[in-house]
Amino acid sequence: MQVKSNIWLWLLLFLAGGVVHVPAWAGEKNPSQDKLAVVNGSVITQAEVEREMAGAQRRLSSMGKPLDGSQLLAIKKEAIERLIERELLYQESQKKGIKVDETAVKEQLETLKKRFPAEAEFKNALSKMNLSEADVKSEFMRGMAIQRFIDKEFVQKVTVSDKGIKAYYDSNLDFFKQPEQVRASHILVSVDPKGDASQKAEARKKIEKIQQKLHKGEDFSALAKEFSQCPSSAKGGDLGYFKRGQMVKPFEEAAFALKPGEASDIVETRFGYHLIKVVDKKPKSTIAYEDVKDKLGQYLKQEEVKKEVSLYVEELKQKAKIERFLIDVLSSLR
Repeated sequence: MQVKSNIWLWLLLFLAGGVVHVPAWAGEKNPSQDKLAVVNGSVITQAEVEREMAGAQRRLSSMGKPLDGSQLLAIKKEAIERLIERELLYQESQKKGIKVDETAVKEQLETLKKRFPAEAEFKNALSKMNLSEADVKSEFMRGMAIQRFIDKEFVQKVTVSDKGIKAYYDSNLDFFKQPEQVRASHILVSVDPKGDASQKAEARKKIEKIQQKLHKGEDFSALAKEFSQCPSSAKGGDLGYFKRGQMVKPFEEAAFALKPGEASDIVETRFGYHLIKVVDKKPKSTIAYEDVKDKLGQYLKQEEVKKEVSLYVEELKQKAKIERFLIDVLSSLR
C-alpha cells in the first residue's frame, strides 16, 4: 500500500509540476461547460487548472497551512495564468516550425514508466487522473517543443560576461561563505522517550559494552554496522558533513568539540545514547571565485533567460486573444 501511495504522489508531482498540459478534450464529456480560459482558440479547462493547482495546494498543506477560499482563488488564478503562458509559448514554437522527434518523446515516456514497478501501476495512476498514455506523450511533445523554442530564441542568444559574473560574486560574498562543518560517524543505541528507568539502564549498558570494544581497538565503522540502531549503520555510521544547528544540541556540542580521529564519551540525546567519531572538520571559509565561476555563470544566464522569456510572454499576451472565464464567474458572485 505504501508503494502505491508513493507512486501516486509522484505522478501528482509530475502532473502538477507543469509537465502535462492535458488537451481540452481529455476526459471531458463537454469541454465547453467548464472552460476557464481560451487562448487564440485553444481551450483551458477546469480539469487542467485543478491539476496545475495540485502542486501549490500540496506544498502549502504540507506546511500545515489550511487554505481558505481567498487563497484557493489566488492559487487558481495563478494556475490559469501559467497555463495561458505555456499555451502561448507552444503556439509560438509551432509558428517557428519547431519539431520534436517521436523517438525523443518515447524515451521520455519510458523514463516516466520506470518510476513505476509495473505497467499496470502506471496505467492505473493515469486512469485516476483521467489521462491516457497518448495524452502524456502529447504533452511531452508540447513541453519539449517549448523548451527547444526557448533554447533557440533565448538560451543560445543570451551571454553573461566574465566581468558580470565577477561583479555579482564581489557584490554577494555572503552567499559564498561556508560555516564550520564536521563530518562524523556515530553509533546509536536508541531509547524510547516514554521508556522507564530500567529501559534506559539497559540501553546504557549496551552502549558501554560497545565503548569497551572501541577502547580495545575494534573498528568504529564495523561496530556501527553491527550494533548501531540508526539507518546510518549501513554506511558505518557515517552522517556526512553537517553544520551547527543541524543536529540536536548535545550531539552537536560533542561533535564540534572533537578533533578528527577522536571519538567521544557516551552522549545522551532524546534519541538515546551515542558514541561519536569525527572523521574530518572544515573551518569557516569563503568559496573561491574560480571554484564557483562556471556554476555562477550558468545561474546568471538562467536568470537572464527567465527575465527575457517573461517579458516576451507579456508581449504575446498583449497581442493574443485571451478570454478568462473565471473573472466572469467571480463578477457574477459579487
